[in-house]
Amino acid sequence: MTELGNRLKEARLANGLSLDDLQSMTKIQKRYLIGIEEGNYASMPGNFYVRAFIKQYAEALSLDPDEIFETYKGEIPASLNDELPQQLSRVKTHKSISESNSKIFDILPKVLIGVFVIGVASLLYYFVYKHAGDNTNESINKENEPVKIVKSENLEKEKAEENKKDDIQQKKDNTEQEEQQTTVEESPKQEITAVQSSGRNSTYELKNADKFVVKLVSKGQTWVSIKNGKGKSFFQGLLKTGGTESQTEDLSAESAAVIRVGNAADTEIYVNDQKLEYAVPATANVQNITIQYVLKNE
Repeated sequence: MTELGNRLKEARLANGLSLDDLQSMTKIQKRYLIGIEEGNYASMPGNFYVRAFIKQYAEALSLDPDEIFETYKGEIPASLNDELPQQLSRVKTHKSISESNSKIFDILPKVLIGVFVIGVASLLYYFVYKHAGDNTNESINKENEPVKIVKSENLEKEKAEENKKDDIQQKKDNTEQEEQQTTVEESPKQEITAVQSSGRNSTYELKNADKFVVKLVSKGQTWVSIKNGKGKSFFQGLLKTGGTESQTEDLSAESAAVIRVGNAADTEIYVNDQKLEYAVPATANVQNITIQYVLKNE
């Protein structure tokens, strides 16, 4: 185990966090967290991810990532910026080949069209030159035939019928639009109602909602968890200014959400973008909040 791994592990234990807790907070796989603490970076995708994972690990424990990188720069792999020139060179070469092939394919159709036009012109010249003498005795002066202008007797009637059809379609469109507006206006608005509160526990009902999206916003620093009514965990961890300030979960497929807030005074809860008013005063730091999702057809 490296000095960096020892320091990070001691800080984690000092915060009372397990590797599973840290995995939930950082979204980094547990085996990578173990690799960081043991100094085993070979199991990770590359040096870039090693540095990124160490930075997230340090931030989750409120450590300064810059100070960590400077203090343990001898242990932390360098980034792969030196590979960029080679990658750019390969991209440039591929681009040059593509542009060269593109120019060839652009010119080829023009050459074929030119050959075709020349061939057609040659054939026309041949037939015109061969048969020109056969037509020298024919008169090219002919009497102009009178131009007949035929006016449809039903033109005005057809025009009137078209206008009538347009009026009918316009009325139909207006009627459909009015029906849609009426349907939208008649749709009931979402309701979030507190139905029970006792001590730190409070229960709400969500009605007339097409979805169930919960968003927790931190104005300072707070620990929160989000579960469904069966105890399945969707999120648990710290929300803090300068780091993770909010967490959003779509629970539309669930019948209930159970939210635990460690610092209610600095935490705002939104349900489908509507702010939830605490039934228990927010000065009570720890609160357990249950939101029951009542479907429209129930």
